[in-house]
Order: sequence, then structure tokens, then C-alpha cells
Amino acid sequence: MLKRHVHFFALLVLLLSACQLLSQAATPTAPPVVATGVAGTLTALPLVPTGVVQTQSPASPSTPQATQTTAPTATYTLSPTPNYPAQGYGPTNFPANIDPLTGLAVANPALLARRPLAIKVSNLPRSNRPQWGLSLADLVFEYYTEEGTTRFIGIWLGNDASRVGPIRSARFFDIYVVRGYKAVFAFGYAYVAEMDRLLASEFANRLVLEGGSTPLTRYDPSGSNDLVVNTADLSAYITRKGISNGAQNLNGMFFNLTPSSGGVAVDHVFVRYSGAIYNRWDYDPSSGRYLRFSDAADDTTVGQSEQYAQLADRLTNQPIACDNLVVLYINHQLYSPGIYDILFTGRGVGYAFRDGQAHAIRWQRNGPDVVSLTNPDGTPYAFKPGTTWFEVVGISSTLQQTAQGWRFTHKMP
Repeated sequence: MLKRHVHFFALLVLLLSACQLLSQAATPTAPPVVATGVAGTLTALPLVPTGVVQTQSPASPSTPQATQTTAPTATYTLSPTPNYPAQGYGPTNFPANIDPLTGLAVANPALLARRPLAIKVSNLPRSNRPQWGLSLADLVFEYYTEEGTTRFIGIWLGNDASRVGPIRSARFFDIYVVRGYKAVFAFGYAYVAEMDRLLASEFANRLVLEGGSTPLTRYDPSGSNDLVVNTADLSAYITRKGISNGAQNLNGMFFNLTPSSGGVAVDHVFVRYSGAIYNRWDYDPSSGRYLRFSDAADDTTVGQSEQYAQLADRLTNQPIACDNLVVLYINHQLYSPGIYDILFTGRGVGYAFRDGQAHAIRWQRNGPDVVSLTNPDGTPYAFKPGTTWFEVVGISSTLQQTAQGWRFTHKMP
């Protein structure tokens, strides 16, 4: 009898503990932070539950200088938004000609009647830059891989690109993206544990690698022998294989020309992953977009010798730019030495930037859903109609808010 009581008491303690943890995870909270050195003030801005907020200016601040190593053209493809409805589009019931990932009308609505195309793109070595096709993606996620590096996974739906690459290998994070966007996935293999999880997934038949009759090919303009793909060929390949390739449920994003309230002016956003990978996004009022400047050399002095080069698209010769920039705080779980599983599911917090304004946001992604954003009060966050880049950082990442701009420094638990 005593043993049964002990077992019951232990079970009760475990259940109460689990309920407490679930309650804590259900609503992400964070300490208030006040911006310093920027125009305006953000009150009770959610950061991360365990993050350290830095509000002091960096030592010996100086205005960052861009080192121009590419030659993008000076023209931009402006978001075609005449006669945009005052109520906006989304997060559900998108018209047949409106891209649910950009909120824009597409020139060829037939493109929306197919699966999105997810493609893994390299960011290091720097000789791989500029990449092909990134300016034509609806969405791009940048995230930490290992040893100070990052890679991109882009989603192409409303546009095709005749060449995307250089294509590189997959990581655990890609699985969440492919699942959420119900996408075809083109990549250049993976480590054994990651490949095993991909092959065991419900979308294993939508994985496309080099070899056989697949459309992934080699392109060797300067001896680099890069792996690339044409997005139209990638979609046609899936259809030929007899795999379902129709329009998917991509509900979740809300688009409006009028931004959410409560923003504060921020013209420069820095995201530092390591001394080898760091970037800067400059708001360009003439186009209403954010222009990307990438690391041009290793920084060995912890932020004091960063050098930047504007990034362009080798396919279009256009600057890499976005209408929305979003920083997502996501838990990075160590899987094995040097390999992280970035748990892109559930809820979290972050910041969104549009029209030169910063906004506090909360993100949500459940199972097979796309990532959606809300304002702190729970109402849908208003994306600007156009493209979005997501910068994924760890939940212990720090933020400096200074007169130079906002600087996010990626840190993992």
C-alpha cells in the first residue's frame, strides 16, 4: 500500500511539473527593453526569455563602410501594388492570382498552381558569391550551420529562376521549412543523421539530388563546378515522377500597405553570426527595400574590423534586397558535436522590419504550417507586400540598439 502511494505521489509531481512547463512555453515572455540612441522608444519589446540585453554602444563606434566588390545595377524591381485593397490580403482566402508568400499579384497565375520549390544555397566560401537566383525567391531563410558558417534555404513560387545556386547540402533546419511550405527540396546531400531523417520524412519522394535524370546540373564558368538548377525544370521533374504537384495550403501571412502600429525608426540592421559571417541590411528609402551587405573579410577583432560588400544576384545583376526583414529567435539544440537541430516549431519572439521601422513580433509554426507573425497583442502582423528574408538566431542572442543601428549577435545556449 505504501509503495502505491509513493508511486502515485511521484506521478502527480511529474504531471504538475509538465503542466507548468507547458504553461510557460505557451506564451513567450521577455523583459522590457528600451532603445538607446535611436529615434523613438520601444516599450516592453519582447526579446528572449533568457537573452541578455545590451544597450550600450560598442567600443570605439564608427560608421560602417561598405566595400564594393560586386557591381549590381542601380535599378530596382519595385513591388507592383497599385489598387491594393485597404483590407490587405491574408492570412487566409488568398485570391487565385495572389501569391500567399508575397501578397502580390503574379504575372503568371499558373505558377501558384504548383508546389513551392525549396533550394539550399551556399554562403561560404566567399568565392561562391554572388549566388544565382536569390533575388527571385519569395522567401529566404539564413541560419547557422556549423563552425561559424551560415547557409540559405530559399522558397520560389511566384517567380521562376533559370539558375539557382550554388546548391549545398541539407541540415536539420531545412526539414521544418520543407514541411511547413509543402515544398519540393533540391539539395546536395547531407550528413548521415540528417539524411536519415530526410529519407524517413513524409516528403521523402519530393527530395531531389544530383544524378540520374534529375534537373540538378553542374555549371563551371570559372572552374568552380557549381551545382545549380532551373526552377521550372525542377517543378516539371516532380510532375514527371507522378508526385502531387498542385497548389498547397500556404495560409498564414497577412499583407497590407499600412504597417502595424508601434514601430520605431531603424535604418540599419546588423546580424553577426561569427567573425566569418556577418551582414548588414540598409533601408533604402528610394525603393522602400532593405539592401544586403555581406562580410568581405574575416573579422578577428570582435566587431571592430568588419568589412562589407553589397551582395548582388549573379543571375539578374540586381542587388539582393527585400521588402521585409525578420529576425527570429529560435532554440538551437545541440544534436552532436558541431551539429545543431534548430527547433523551428511552436512559438517564439523576434523583430520585423519594414519601411524603415522596427516592430516587436511573435512567431508561430505548428506542424505543417508556414511561419506566421503576430503583434504583441495577438493581432496579425502586417507584412509589406513583397519578399521577405528571415535571419534565424539563437534564443540567447544579444541585441545592441545604438545610433548606428540595431546589432543582433547570434548566440546559442
